Amino acid sequence: MSVNIESDGRRSVTDEFEVAGTPDEIWQAIATGPGISAWFVPTDVEQRDGKGVAVTYHFAPGMDPRSEVTVWDPPRTFRQEADGWFPGSPRIASEWTIAARAGGTCTLRIVHSLFASTDDWDDQLEGAKSGWSGFLATLRLYMAHFRGARGALAQLRRPAPGTDAEIWSAMTRAIGLGDATVGQRFSAPPGAPTFSGTVEYLSSDPYDALLRIDAPAPGIVALGVAGTPGGPSSVGMNLYLYGDQMEAMLARESAEWEAWLRKRFPAAG
Repeated sequence: MSVNIESDGRRSVTDEFEVAGTPDEIWQAIATGPGISAWFVPTDVEQRDGKGVAVTYHFAPGMDPRSEVTVWDPPRTFRQEADGWFPGSPRIASEWTIAARAGGTCTLRIVHSLFASTDDWDDQLEGAKSGWSGFLATLRLYMAHFRGARGALAQLRRPAPGTDAEIWSAMTRAIGLGDATVGQRFSAPPGAPTFSGTVEYLSSDPYDALLRIDAPAPGIVALGVAGTPGGPSSVGMNLYLYGDQMEAMLARESAEWEAWLRKRFPAAG
Protein backbone atom coordinates (compact mmCIF):
# COMPACT_ATOMS: atom_id res chain seq x y z
CA MET A 1 0.00 0.00 0.00
CA SER A 2 1.47 3.35 -1.05
CA VAL A 3 1.43 6.45 1.15
CA ASN A 4 1.36 9.69 -0.83
CA ILE A 5 3.75 12.33 0.55
CA GLU A 6 3.32 16.02 -0.27
CA SER A 7 5.81 18.87 0.13
CA ASP A 8 3.88 20.44 3.04
CA GLY A 9 4.18 17.24 5.11
CA ARG A 10 0.74 15.87 4.38
CA ARG A 11 0.75 12.08 4.08
CA SER A 12 -2.30 10.26 2.73
CA VAL A 13 -3.81 7.06 1.38
CA THR A 14 -6.78 7.03 -1.01
CA ASP A 15 -9.72 4.81 -1.94
CA GLU A 16 -11.82 5.56 -5.02
CA PHE A 17 -14.65 3.48 -6.45
CA GLU A 18 -18.04 3.63 -8.16
CA VAL A 19 -21.23 3.53 -6.07
CA ALA A 20 -24.86 3.18 -7.18
CA GLY A 21 -27.07 6.17 -6.38
CA THR A 22 -27.39 9.91 -6.81
CA PRO A 23 -25.15 12.37 -4.94
CA ASP A 24 -28.00 13.10 -2.52
CA GLU A 25 -28.59 9.40 -1.84
CA ILE A 26 -24.89 8.75 -1.23
CA TRP A 27 -24.63 11.82 1.00
CA GLN A 28 -27.42 10.41 3.16
CA ALA A 29 -25.47 7.15 3.45
CA ILE A 30 -22.11 8.67 4.41
CA ALA A 31 -22.99 11.87 6.31
CA THR A 32 -26.08 11.10 8.42
CA GLY A 33 -26.48 8.94 11.51
CA PRO A 34 -29.15 6.59 10.10
CA GLY A 35 -27.28 6.31 6.80
CA ILE A 36 -23.91 5.41 8.31
CA SER A 37 -25.57 3.05 10.81
CA ALA A 38 -27.09 1.07 7.92
CA TRP A 39 -23.71 -0.23 6.69
CA PHE A 40 -21.10 0.58 9.37
CA VAL A 41 -21.76 0.70 13.13
CA PRO A 42 -24.42 2.63 15.09
CA THR A 43 -23.50 6.28 14.55
CA ASP A 44 -24.67 9.71 15.64
CA VAL A 45 -24.02 12.80 13.50
CA GLU A 46 -24.46 15.95 15.56
CA GLN A 47 -25.76 18.97 13.66
CA ARG A 48 -26.00 22.61 14.60
CA ASP A 49 -27.93 25.11 12.47
CA GLY A 50 -28.29 22.45 9.77
CA LYS A 51 -24.56 21.76 9.58
CA GLY A 52 -22.70 18.68 10.79
CA VAL A 53 -20.31 19.39 13.67
CA ALA A 54 -19.37 15.97 15.10
CA VAL A 55 -19.61 12.24 14.45
CA THR A 56 -19.68 9.58 17.19
CA TYR A 57 -19.25 5.91 16.30
CA HIS A 58 -20.53 3.27 18.74
CA PHE A 59 -18.35 0.21 18.17
CA ALA A 60 -19.01 -1.43 21.55
CA PRO A 61 -19.76 -0.40 25.13
CA GLY A 62 -17.06 2.07 26.11
CA MET A 63 -15.74 2.32 22.53
CA ASP A 64 -17.32 5.50 21.17
CA PRO A 65 -14.71 7.51 19.23
CA ARG A 66 -15.75 11.03 18.27
CA SER A 67 -14.63 13.03 15.23
CA GLU A 68 -14.95 16.73 14.50
CA VAL A 69 -16.61 17.65 11.19
CA THR A 70 -14.31 20.14 9.44
CA VAL A 71 -15.96 20.29 5.98
CA TRP A 72 -19.72 20.02 5.40
CA ASP A 73 -20.64 20.65 1.76
CA PRO A 74 -23.68 18.54 0.81
CA PRO A 75 -23.89 16.59 -1.37
CA ARG A 76 -20.24 16.86 -2.36
CA THR A 77 -17.68 16.78 0.45
CA PHE A 78 -17.72 15.53 4.03
CA ARG A 79 -14.53 15.73 6.10
CA GLN A 80 -13.92 14.65 9.67
CA GLU A 81 -10.86 14.83 11.91
CA ALA A 82 -10.00 12.94 15.10
CA ASP A 83 -7.12 12.21 17.44
CA GLY A 84 -4.67 9.56 16.30
CA TRP A 85 -4.89 6.01 17.54
CA PHE A 86 -1.77 6.22 19.70
CA PRO A 87 -0.52 8.73 22.32
CA GLY A 88 1.47 11.48 20.66
CA SER A 89 0.39 10.60 17.13
CA PRO A 90 -0.90 13.33 14.81
CA ARG A 91 -4.60 13.86 14.26
CA ILE A 92 -5.99 11.90 11.33
CA ALA A 93 -8.54 13.21 8.84
CA SER A 94 -10.90 11.40 6.47
CA GLU A 95 -12.41 13.27 3.53
CA TRP A 96 -15.27 11.81 1.48
CA THR A 97 -15.93 13.35 -1.94
CA ILE A 98 -18.89 12.48 -4.18
CA ALA A 99 -18.79 13.09 -7.94
CA ALA A 100 -21.80 12.31 -10.13
CA ARG A 101 -21.42 10.01 -13.13
CA ALA A 102 -23.75 8.99 -15.92
CA GLY A 103 -26.07 6.05 -15.49
CA GLY A 104 -27.22 6.66 -11.90
CA THR A 105 -23.86 6.14 -10.22
CA CYS A 106 -21.23 8.30 -8.54
CA THR A 107 -17.54 8.10 -7.83
CA LEU A 108 -16.79 8.11 -4.11
CA ARG A 109 -13.26 9.17 -3.16
CA ILE A 110 -11.99 8.73 0.40
CA VAL A 111 -8.69 10.24 1.50
CA HIS A 112 -7.21 9.45 4.94
CA SER A 113 -4.47 11.95 5.81
CA LEU A 114 -2.26 13.37 8.54
CA PHE A 115 0.69 15.74 8.79
CA ALA A 116 4.07 14.33 9.81
CA SER A 117 7.71 14.94 8.98
CA THR A 118 8.65 11.23 9.13
CA ASP A 119 7.11 7.88 8.24
CA ASP A 120 6.61 6.99 11.91
CA TRP A 121 2.82 7.15 11.56
CA ASP A 122 2.38 5.62 8.11
CA ASP A 123 1.13 2.39 9.70
CA GLN A 124 -1.69 4.42 11.22
CA LEU A 125 -2.77 5.64 7.77
CA GLU A 126 -2.54 2.18 6.28
CA GLY A 127 -4.52 0.79 9.21
CA ALA A 128 -7.24 3.38 8.62
CA LYS A 129 -7.55 2.34 4.99
CA SER A 130 -7.53 -1.40 5.65
CA GLY A 131 -9.93 -1.02 8.56
CA TRP A 132 -12.48 0.68 6.32
CA SER A 133 -12.18 -1.74 3.38
CA GLY A 134 -14.68 -4.38 4.51
CA PHE A 135 -17.22 -1.76 5.56
CA LEU A 136 -16.89 0.02 2.22
CA ALA A 137 -17.73 -3.23 0.46
CA THR A 138 -20.85 -3.36 2.65
CA LEU A 139 -21.62 0.26 1.69
CA ARG A 140 -21.47 -0.59 -2.03
CA LEU A 141 -23.78 -3.55 -1.53
CA TYR A 142 -26.16 -1.48 0.58
CA MET A 143 -26.34 1.24 -2.07
CA ALA A 144 -26.89 -1.28 -4.86
CA HIS A 145 -29.77 -3.14 -3.18
CA PHE A 146 -31.05 -1.37 -0.04
CA ARG A 147 -30.30 2.33 -0.45
CA GLY A 148 -32.32 4.57 1.81
CA ALA A 149 -33.55 1.69 3.99
CA ARG A 150 -33.22 1.87 7.76
CA GLY A 151 -30.83 -0.70 9.15
CA ALA A 152 -30.35 -2.54 12.43
CA LEU A 153 -27.03 -4.22 13.27
CA ALA A 154 -26.00 -7.15 15.46
CA GLN A 155 -22.27 -7.80 15.92
CA LEU A 156 -21.48 -11.37 16.98
CA ARG A 157 -18.06 -12.72 17.96
CA ARG A 158 -17.12 -16.18 19.20
CA PRO A 159 -13.64 -17.52 20.05
CA ALA A 160 -13.05 -20.86 18.35
CA PRO A 161 -10.38 -23.55 18.58
CA GLY A 162 -8.19 -24.54 15.65
CA THR A 163 -6.46 -22.74 12.83
CA ASP A 164 -8.17 -19.97 10.90
CA ALA A 165 -8.57 -22.34 7.95
CA GLU A 166 -10.19 -25.02 10.12
CA ILE A 167 -12.57 -22.54 11.75
CA TRP A 168 -13.56 -21.06 8.38
CA SER A 169 -14.17 -24.48 6.87
CA ALA A 170 -16.34 -25.56 9.81
CA MET A 171 -18.33 -22.32 9.83
CA THR A 172 -19.00 -22.15 6.08
CA ARG A 173 -20.02 -25.81 5.87
CA ALA A 174 -22.39 -25.40 8.80
CA ILE A 175 -24.28 -22.48 7.23
CA GLY A 176 -24.45 -23.83 3.67
CA LEU A 177 -21.44 -22.09 2.11
CA GLY A 178 -19.06 -25.04 1.96
CA ASP A 179 -18.90 -25.27 -1.84
CA ALA A 180 -20.41 -21.88 -2.65
CA THR A 181 -19.12 -19.49 -5.31
CA VAL A 182 -19.73 -15.80 -5.90
CA GLY A 183 -23.17 -15.19 -7.41
CA GLN A 184 -24.54 -18.49 -6.14
CA ARG A 185 -27.67 -18.90 -4.03
CA PHE A 186 -27.21 -20.58 -0.66
CA SER A 187 -29.42 -21.85 2.13
CA ALA A 188 -28.47 -22.99 5.62
CA PRO A 189 -29.00 -26.70 6.30
CA PRO A 190 -31.21 -28.08 9.09
CA GLY A 191 -29.89 -27.29 12.52
CA ALA A 192 -28.65 -23.79 11.64
CA PRO A 193 -30.67 -20.59 12.03
CA THR A 194 -32.92 -19.65 9.11
CA PHE A 195 -30.51 -18.14 6.63
CA SER A 196 -30.53 -17.86 2.81
CA GLY A 197 -29.50 -15.50 0.06
CA THR A 198 -26.77 -14.83 -2.49
CA VAL A 199 -22.98 -14.88 -2.15
CA GLU A 200 -21.61 -11.46 -3.12
CA TYR A 201 -17.98 -11.94 -2.06
CA LEU A 202 -15.99 -14.92 -0.81
CA SER A 203 -12.30 -15.10 0.08
CA SER A 204 -9.83 -17.45 1.75
CA ASP A 205 -7.11 -14.80 2.06
CA PRO A 206 -8.26 -13.41 4.42
CA TYR A 207 -11.12 -15.68 5.44
CA ASP A 208 -14.25 -13.60 4.91
CA ALA A 209 -17.49 -13.35 2.97
CA LEU A 210 -20.16 -10.81 2.14
CA LEU A 211 -23.67 -12.17 1.73
CA ARG A 212 -26.92 -10.55 0.61
CA ILE A 213 -29.75 -12.33 2.39
CA ASP A 214 -33.52 -12.53 1.92
CA ALA A 215 -34.28 -14.76 4.92
CA PRO A 216 -34.99 -14.28 7.77
CA ALA A 217 -35.32 -10.73 6.36
CA PRO A 218 -33.69 -8.55 3.71
CA GLY A 219 -30.16 -7.76 4.80
CA ILE A 220 -26.39 -8.11 4.55
CA VAL A 221 -24.07 -10.42 6.45
CA ALA A 222 -20.32 -9.81 6.73
CA LEU A 223 -18.70 -13.02 7.94
CA GLY A 224 -15.06 -13.65 8.81
CA VAL A 225 -12.39 -15.33 10.93
CA ALA A 226 -9.64 -13.33 12.58
CA GLY A 227 -6.75 -14.21 14.86
CA THR A 228 -6.25 -12.55 18.23
CA PRO A 229 -2.68 -11.68 19.33
CA GLY A 230 -1.77 -14.07 22.13
CA GLY A 231 -5.14 -15.78 22.04
CA PRO A 232 -7.52 -17.94 19.99
CA SER A 233 -9.02 -16.96 16.69
CA SER A 234 -12.64 -15.83 16.55
CA VAL A 235 -15.46 -16.19 14.09
CA GLY A 236 -17.29 -12.92 13.58
CA MET A 237 -20.58 -11.89 12.00
CA ASN A 238 -22.06 -8.47 11.33
CA LEU A 239 -25.76 -9.00 10.66
CA TYR A 240 -27.58 -6.03 9.10
CA LEU A 241 -31.36 -6.26 8.64
CA TYR A 242 -33.31 -3.63 6.70
CA GLY A 243 -36.81 -2.25 6.99
CA ASP A 244 -39.08 -0.62 9.54
CA GLN A 245 -39.16 -2.10 13.04
CA MET A 246 -36.26 -4.47 12.40
CA GLU A 247 -34.91 -4.09 15.94
CA ALA A 248 -37.25 -6.70 17.46
CA MET A 249 -36.50 -9.24 14.73
CA LEU A 250 -32.78 -8.57 15.02
CA ALA A 251 -32.88 -9.18 18.77
CA ARG A 252 -34.50 -12.59 18.19
CA GLU A 253 -32.16 -13.53 15.36
CA SER A 254 -28.98 -12.47 17.18
CA ALA A 255 -30.01 -14.50 20.25
CA GLU A 256 -30.57 -17.54 18.01
CA TRP A 257 -27.18 -17.06 16.32
CA GLU A 258 -25.40 -16.62 19.66
CA ALA A 259 -26.89 -19.87 20.96
CA TRP A 260 -25.97 -21.66 17.74
CA LEU A 261 -22.38 -20.39 17.84
CA ARG A 262 -21.98 -21.54 21.45
CA LYS A 263 -23.21 -25.00 20.46
CA ARG A 264 -21.18 -25.12 17.24
CA PHE A 265 -17.92 -24.08 18.96
CA PRO A 266 -18.36 -25.54 22.46
CA ALA A 267 -14.67 -25.46 23.36
CA ALA A 268 -14.52 -21.70 22.88
CA GLY A 269 -14.95 -19.16 25.67
